[in-house]
Amino acid sequence: MQYTHKKSLGQHFLHDESICKEIVASLHPNTKHLIEIGPGAGALTKYLIQHAWDDFYCIELDREKVLYLEQTIPSLKGKIRELDFLEAPKPSWHNFSVIGNFPYNISSQIVFKLLEWRGAVDEVVGMFQKEVAVRIASKEGNKDYGILSVLTQCYFELEYLMDVPPHCFTPAPKVMSGVIRMRRREQPLFDGDYNAFRKFIKVCFNQRRKTLRNGLKSFLPADQLTDSIFDKRAEQLSVSDFIALYNTRWPAGKKS
Repeated sequence: MQYTHKKSLGQHFLHDESICKEIVASLHPNTKHLIEIGPGAGALTKYLIQHAWDDFYCIELDREKVLYLEQTIPSLKGKIRELDFLEAPKPSWHNFSVIGNFPYNISSQIVFKLLEWRGAVDEVVGMFQKEVAVRIASKEGNKDYGILSVLTQCYFELEYLMDVPPHCFTPAPKVMSGVIRMRRREQPLFDGDYNAFRKFIKVCFNQRRKTLRNGLKSFLPADQLTDSIFDKRAEQLSVSDFIALYNTRWPAGKKS
């Protein structure tokens, strides 16, 4: 059975077998429950099914790819859920891991969705457009550091694993790709109201070229903005700096 590459779904299929094996080997050896997002033509899937997971299934939106996978890897029948991951319900498992060559057009949204499930996600090994992978793993003082960096690092230990060049895919994307691994922290750096904290971080980065004093003056009274930390721009603050500011100055944080 033949299949097509759908640009509208951000499909770039990995065909470098050594990289496929390396990505699969990056999963923690004690992984029990695993979801693969966007298996496509099965580049990772054919290696994943060789492991004795307690439970495993794929989420694939493209009907053509579902039929292709079921035909080429018969053991996948009953283990593919044909739906949009962004609309997928949280798995019933207490804890689980996630792997995938994520569709580049929704990769940031995938991470935000996984953050909503943060208490149950043990690990994420994902392929991203390199720009997005670097953004997630960046530390303060870097122009790539932003909302996604702060939020993921509150709950996960981040590791940038490898670059993956365009020629490793069909069709070849116009950008470099990167693989990162996110492993849940035993104790999150922030344990308050996630949605309120996310709004706070978004406000801080909304005008990232301005100092925090200028960026937050519409939200906080002037006498709350006198500390020297407000002379800095958002990208200069560490994750712990943001948490301290939220807990001491931001109204929702002070109430929690």
